[in-house]
Amino acid sequence: MERHEIAENLKWKITDIFPTDEAWEEAFASAEKDYVNLDFSAFKGNLHNRDTLLECFRTIDEISRRLERVYLYAHMRHDEDVRISKYTSANARVGALFSKVFAQFAFVDPELTALDESLLQSFINDPEFAPYEYSLRKIAKSKAHVLSEPEERLLALGGDVMRGFQGVFSMLDNANLNLPKASFNGEEVQMSHGMYGLVLHTGTDAEREEWFKKYYEAYIKLIDAIAQTYYGNVKKNVFYKTVRNYDSCLAMAMSGEDVEPVVYNNLVNAIHGGLPTMHEYISLRKQVRGVKEQHMYDLFVPLVEDAEIKMPFEDAYELVIEGLAPLGEDYQNLLRKAKQEGWIDVCENEGKRSGAYSTGIYDVHPYVLLNYQQTTNDIFTVAHEMGHALHTYKSNEAQVYNKSNYTIFLAEIASTVNEVLLLKHLYKKTDDKNLKKYLLNYYMDTIRSTMFRQTQFAEFEQIAHAKAEAGEALTKECLNEVYYNLNKQYYGEGLIHDPEIAYEWARIPHFYTAFYVYKYATGIISAMSIVKRILTEGKPAVDDYFRFLSSGGCTDPVSILKGAGVDLTTTAPFEAAMEEFRSTLEEFKTLLD
Repeated sequence: MERHEIAENLKWKITDIFPTDEAWEEAFASAEKDYVNLDFSAFKGNLHNRDTLLECFRTIDEISRRLERVYLYAHMRHDEDVRISKYTSANARVGALFSKVFAQFAFVDPELTALDESLLQSFINDPEFAPYEYSLRKIAKSKAHVLSEPEERLLALGGDVMRGFQGVFSMLDNANLNLPKASFNGEEVQMSHGMYGLVLHTGTDAEREEWFKKYYEAYIKLIDAIAQTYYGNVKKNVFYKTVRNYDSCLAMAMSGEDVEPVVYNNLVNAIHGGLPTMHEYISLRKQVRGVKEQHMYDLFVPLVEDAEIKMPFEDAYELVIEGLAPLGEDYQNLLRKAKQEGWIDVCENEGKRSGAYSTGIYDVHPYVLLNYQQTTNDIFTVAHEMGHALHTYKSNEAQVYNKSNYTIFLAEIASTVNEVLLLKHLYKKTDDKNLKKYLLNYYMDTIRSTMFRQTQFAEFEQIAHAKAEAGEALTKECLNEVYYNLNKQYYGEGLIHDPEIAYEWARIPHFYTAFYVYKYATGIISAMSIVKRILTEGKPAVDDYFRFLSSGGCTDPVSILKGAGVDLTTTAPFEAAMEEFRSTLEEFKTLLD
C-alpha cells in the first residue's frame, strides 16, 4: 500500500512541528544562518565565571530546542518513506548542521572539567544552576575521560561521519534488501519486515519455513556489506573507548548513562541461572505441539489454537486503554488525547521504516510510529509504544528542558509496564481456559524474547567488541560463529538450530547503538516488579510510578528507578523475574489437558 492510500486519521500530524516542507526549509536556513558561525568568544575561556557559565548553558538550551524541531521533522518525513530522496537529503543536511553547530560547544566540557573541584561544586550547589546540576555532576565524574578542547572539537566535527554506519545499515535493511515474493494463504505475496513477523506467527509449517529461508537469503546476499558496516561501527566504538581512556566499550557505554557495571553483571548472571527454565520451556513447546522436529521459525507459533486476538486498530486501542485502568483515569485520558491529536502513525506502507518507535519534541508532543498488523503482538506493541510516549509526555511536563530527557536505560520500563498490565488484565477478566493458556504462553514468549533474547544480543555485542578491542577482525564467519554458539547456549537441545539463524545478528538495527539492547531485559525485569507493586499496593505504588514517569533525567537512572521500588544494584529484582518465569511456566502446565 502506498502512503497516499492511508486515511489521514491513521497518520501522525507532523504539521504540528512545521506546517509545510517550505516552513521547514525556512527554519533550517534560519538556524544555519544563526548558528553555524555563532560567536562563542564571550564564553570561551570564561566558564569559571558564574554568570558567564549560566548564560552559556541557557544559550545551548535555546539552540538545542530550536534544532530539535528541525531534526525531528526531517527524520520523521524520511521514515514515512525512505525512498523519497528529498527527505533523505534533508536528513543528511540536518546531521551535517548538527555536527557543525555542536562542534562549537566542544570547549565546554574540557573547560568545566579543568575547573577546580570546589568551584565546580559551588555551581552544583547554586540554586540558579538547578536545571544543570545533574549535568555538572556528570561532568565532575567524567574528568578522566574528557580531552583537551582541540581534541574535543575534532571529535565533534567527525560526529556526522561516525554516525554514518547506522544510516548505511538502514538503507541496506529498508531500501536495498530486495525481499522476494513468498506463499501465504494460497497466494504469492510481496515479503516485507512486517509481513515476515505475521507469517512466523500465523503461517503454516511450509509457509514459515519458506519465509524464514527466503528472508535470511536476502540478508546473506548482502552479508559482506552488512558485516563490514557492523565492523566499522564497532571499530568506531573502540576508537572512542581508546581516545577517552575507558577500560572497554561496555564500560564507556554504561558510564555514558551513569549506570554501574554491577547491573549488567546481575543481569547476565541471573539469565544464565535461568537458562534451565528456558530450556524446559523450549522443550515443552515441542511436546505440546506434538512434533518430531522444532525449528527456530517455530518459536513464534502460539501453543494454543484459535485464541489469537485479532482486531482493527481502533478496537485494539480501546482495549489498551481498558487494560491500563490500574494506572488511573488521568493516564487513560492521556491515551485518548494522543489518538485524537494525531500523535500516532499507524499503518505499514511501501518504503516506510520498519518496526515501531516513539520519539518526542519538548515544545510539541510525543510521536509514535507503528506498522500495525492485526496480531496479538501488535496490540501489545501499541501498549508498549504508548508507554514510551506518555513517559516522554510526563517528563516533559514536569521537568525543565535540560532534565526532561530520560536515559535509554530507563526508556523500556514504562513501555513494558503497559504490556505486563495489559496481559494480566486480559488473563484476569477471562474464564476461557483456552485464552488463559494462550495468554500465559504469550507472556512466556514475551519473557523469552525480551529478557532472554535481548541478553543474548547483549552478550553477542560484548563478545564482538571484546574481540575488536583485542585486535581481532570481525569477519562474517567470526560473527556468525559467535552468534550461532550463543543461540545454542540460550535455547538448548529442544530445537534444531537452523544454519540461517547464524545470520540473525545481521538484521538487528539496535546493534548500531552499542549496548542498547540489554536495557530491554532490565526494562522487563523492572516492569515486573513495578506491576506487582501496583496490583498489590494500589495508589501508593501508582503515585511512586507517576513520580518515576515525571522524573525525566533529573538524576542517575538507577536512583530514579529506586524511587519506584526497584533496586537493580541488588539481585532481588532479577531473582523475582526468574521466579515469575518459573511460576508462569508451572501455571501453564497445570492448564494442560
